[in-house]
Amino acid sequence: MKKSIIRAVAAFGCLTSISSLSGCATVQPWEKQNLAKPEMTFEGDRLDTGYTEHIYSSKEAASGGAGVGGGGCGCN
Repeated sequence: MKKSIIRAVAAFGCLTSISSLSGCATVQPWEKQNLAKPEMTFEGDRLDTGYTEHIYSSKEAASGGAGVGGGGCGCN
């Protein structure tokens, strides 16, 4: 029983390390055109972005400020 648990943990560790290493890839120059498409951005769909901003402003009772970094009281 103890050996099977150790074997399962070792197999899980090997699979995790193999899958994490396979996620790293270099992008060739001719493949970069696919990454520049509007669908690849976080705000690719204008209609969906509009709905999300409307819901956010309705819940927060505020408007604007989307995409602006920072915040707080400003006292450093």
